[in-house]
Amino acid sequence: MIKPLGDRVVLRRLEAEETTKSGIVLTGASKEKPQEAEVIAVGPGGYVDGNKVEMEVKVGDKVLFSKYAGTEVKHQGEEVIVVRQNDILAIVE
Repeated sequence: MIKPLGDRVVLRRLEAEETTKSGIVLTGASKEKPQEAEVIAVGPGGYVDGNKVEMEVKVGDKVLFSKYAGTEVKHQGEEVIVVRQNDILAIVE
């Protein structure tokens, strides 16, 4: 298990769409990496650059994150992304 520090969040990317809205089936190379993910670990928050950071996401939330955000890490055979909370754009309900 990865335990993030500070305002960092560990995400598991959700599967890419297999077809476009118009019904075209995409091959593996054509699929864009999704920007939607599930939160699998959340740091404690604390102070970042002298400002108090309260964590607004929790484990299990589905979120949208910035396209080029974070660091991709392979941990126990699974690819995850570690991002700062401010790289998360929205919680998907």
